[in-house]
Amino acid sequence: MKTEYRIKTLRKLIGKAINRHGMIAEGDRVLVALSGGIDSLVLLDAVAGRRRALPISYHIVAAHVHMEGLGIKTDIGSLEGFCRERNVELVVRTAGGEVDFSIRDSRCFFCSWYRRKALFALMKEGGFSRLAFGHHLDDVIETLLLNMVFQARLSTMPLKLPMFGGEFDIIRPLGLLTKREVSEYTTVAGFSSIGRECPWSDQSKRSDVRKIIDELERLNPDARINLFRSMENIKMQYLPSELDDTI
Repeated sequence: MKTEYRIKTLRKLIGKAINRHGMIAEGDRVLVALSGGIDSLVLLDAVAGRRRALPISYHIVAAHVHMEGLGIKTDIGSLEGFCRERNVELVVRTAGGEVDFSIRDSRCFFCSWYRRKALFALMKEGGFSRLAFGHHLDDVIETLLLNMVFQARLSTMPLKLPMFGGEFDIIRPLGLLTKREVSEYTTVAGFSSIGRECPWSDQSKRSDVRKIIDELERLNPDARINLFRSMENIKMQYLPSELDDTI
């Protein structure tokens, strides 16, 4: 009973993000980016489950982009089975064959760029209106700090982002869930990751920032949530209006 209550609570948080940001509406065609990691599996399970539970109709297709040269093999048969159980079609594409993933500083950029290029092509081919990613709250605050530290700008991953003049929207239904809660969802729902984690995931700048956030949470247990909430609580009158370009 407690397990059933917990999964309902987590799904309500996902529903809250979807409703608050108007992510999915009647008649939408939703392409779900499905890497096989727990984030994308939770995303597909939640979006497909929501479709069954609500009196609105929208179409879902899952897309897996295999990156050549990255050293990650995903069990496509298991992905197909996961999708079939949720009445979702799976499309598989291959990308990135020309990328040299041995160069540390460019791995994440090129991997993301080629994956998105393939997904954007699928969006156009299939006439999809929404592209759903499994980014969670931790991803949002990590990106915020990465952009502040390395790009000198205040920006991150919006939970809903219009692309190419409104041609389609990127949506992030897991944006209100922490990484721990996403992991808890898989435990309660009874499934695990399909495929191996990126072999360089612990050698990236994002990994370094993740450790900083963990340390901040050691100082204040609410640090993770406070970083997220701070983006809705910006006091412009207490920020410099102009900065010297020579700084």
